[in-house]
Amino acid sequence: MVNWLRTSKTASFVLLVLRVWLGWQWLKDGFEKVFGAKPFDASGYLKGVIANPVKGPDHNVLYGPYNAFIQHIALPGSGFFSFLVKWGELLCGLGLLLGTLTTAAVFFALLMNFMYLFAGTVSSNPLYILVGGIILFAGFNAGKWGGDYWLIPWIRQAFGSKIGKETVNYNRGQ
Repeated sequence: MVNWLRTSKTASFVLLVLRVWLGWQWLKDGFEKVFGAKPFDASGYLKGVIANPVKGPDHNVLYGPYNAFIQHIALPGSGFFSFLVKWGELLCGLGLLLGTLTTAAVFFALLMNFMYLFAGTVSSNPLYILVGGIILFAGFNAGKWGGDYWLIPWIRQAFGSKIGKETVNYNRGQ
């Protein structure tokens, strides 16, 4: 299945539809946060995460380290995290929609989805994770009908040989 996702021309068309749909979802959410009438502020959400952590059936907190991170790092730096969320959603959406740096865009979109799940926000996150996982498994084939068609070969040509040479020299101890 993964080989089909990574190599099939038919899969690349299916991935195009999934990628554009997922990109549109992220883009419209991010666009509203970046350009909406009311400035986006994650501090209320972060306070809610701290006040209502995800608990298991025996009422113990399931993600203690994550909740500590939210309380001691994210909430005090809520301005920075608000910036990361709104621009992260917008840029992930744009990357997926245009098929440019698709693998990086879907990776960071999945990272945000999991952070929302750790906070207890189910919403559309499981569906986004399912579609995003398929796109991530597909690799380059997911962006074949987009900007990656031109960008990835250019990156490989411009930086691939230099990076590979440095790696070889490092491995040889030179």
